Amino acid sequence: MTVAPLVQQPLLAAVADARASLDQVADLQPLYLSITEKEQLLVESARLAAQVDELRLRCLAEAGDVAEAHGARDAGAWLAHTAQLDPAAARADVHLAAALQTRPLVAAAMRTGAVNAAQARVITAAVDDLPEQLGPDLRADAEARLVDYADEFGPAELRRLGRRILDVLAPQIAEEEEAKRLEAEEAAARDRATLRFRNLGDGRSRMSGVLPTSTVERLKGYLDAHTNPARHTPTDPDTEADAGAGPTEDANPDVARSPFHRRRAWALMDLLELLDPDRLPQHGGDATAVTVTIGLDQLRADLATAGLLTSDGEETISASEARRLACQARIIPVVLDGHGRVLDLGRSARLFQPAQRAAIRLRDHACRAEGCTIPARWCHLHHLDPWSGGGTTDLDLAVTLCGHHHQRIHDHRYTHQRLPDGDIRFHRRN
Repeated sequence: MTVAPLVQQPLLAAVADARASLDQVADLQPLYLSITEKEQLLVESARLAAQVDELRLRCLAEAGDVAEAHGARDAGAWLAHTAQLDPAAARADVHLAAALQTRPLVAAAMRTGAVNAAQARVITAAVDDLPEQLGPDLRADAEARLVDYADEFGPAELRRLGRRILDVLAPQIAEEEEAKRLEAEEAAARDRATLRFRNLGDGRSRMSGVLPTSTVERLKGYLDAHTNPARHTPTDPDTEADAGAGPTEDANPDVARSPFHRRRAWALMDLLELLDPDRLPQHGGDATAVTVTIGLDQLRADLATAGLLTSDGEETISASEARRLACQARIIPVVLDGHGRVLDLGRSARLFQPAQRAAIRLRDHACRAEGCTIPARWCHLHHLDPWSGGGTTDLDLAVTLCGHHHQRIHDHRYTHQRLPDGDIRFHRRN
C-alpha cells in the first residue's frame, strides 16, 4: 500500500518555497543587471524582507508555548539562543510582535511589504504614546495616517511626524500634550543620565554616557566655540562643516587637518584645564585638586615619570605632563626624596587669580607662540618660571599659550626662546 505524503502546513510551505527559490539563484551575481533591474531587485528584496519579518513576528507573538516547553524566559530568548541572534534585538522583536497584535493596519502593511520593521516600531510607539482621552477611533486614524506616510518617509521622519500627529487629529489639545510629553522626557532624561569611565591601560581612558539632549547641545556649543579656530581643508572628508567661530587663519596646520571630532576632544581637554579651581565645589574636604608624586631628580629631568593619584589608585604620567598640568590645574606636587619621603607638599596657591588672568589675557591678546593667532580667551596661562624650579605666580612671568603650544613648551623634544617682543619661538631638538 502506498502511503500519501503528509501535506505540509501552508506557513511552513511558504517559507520552504521562498528558501528554495532563493537557493536557485544563490550563485547568480547581479553584476550584469541593468540599472533599472538593480533598482527593482533592491526595492523588492527590501519588501520581501518586511514580509518575512512580519511572518516571524506573527509567529513570535503566538510562541509562548515554545518558550514554556524549553524553560526559556520568552520566545525571543529561545529564538536568540537557537538561531544565534542578538538577544537585545530578539527582546525588541517580542515587544513589536505584541504591539502588532493591537495594530492591525501596521501588521497588514508589513504583510504586503509596504512597511518595514523599523517603520513599524516607530508607528506602534507613536500610537501607543497618544493620550488616552483620544479614544480608539482617533488612535485608528493616527495609525492609518502614519502607515500612509510610511510610503514616503523613513523611520526618523516618521518619528517626527508621530510626535506631531496630534496637531492634525486634535489641535485643541496638541500643545498641552506636547508640553507634558517634553517635561516627562526631560525629567526621565535627567533621572536616567549616566557617565562612565574605563581606563584602557595605554594612557587613555574611555568615557561613555547618556545625557539629556539639552546638556549635550550645551556642551557641544562650548566645545565648538573653544575649538581651535583653524580654517577647514576641503580635502578632509571627516571634517564637519560647522566648526567653531573665530578667525580663519591657519594658525596650526596640524589642527586644521584634523577631523572635527578630534578637535572637539582636544577642546574638551583644554576646557577642563581652563576651569577656575577656586570656583569649584569642595570635594572630600578640599577644593578639587590633582595630586602628583614625583622624585626630586625626576622633577628636574627632561625624561622622567610621575605618579598621578586617581580615584582608582595611582597612574603613571610623564614629568613633562605633570609640569604642564601644574600651570593650569589645582595640582599639588608632592616631591619625594630618594627614600620616598615627602620633601615638599606643593604650592596649590600658585595658580593665577582671576584678576591676574584677565590682566595677562588683556596684555597678550593671543597665543604668544610666534605666528599663532589663537585668541587669548581660548588659551592657557603658562609659568615662564616653572613651578619645578620654585617659580612664582607673577604677571611678568606668565604668558598665554594655546593648548597646542602649551603642550609643546613642556615637550622635551623642543627648545624655546623668548623673543624681544615677548613672543616664543620653538625649535625642535636635533
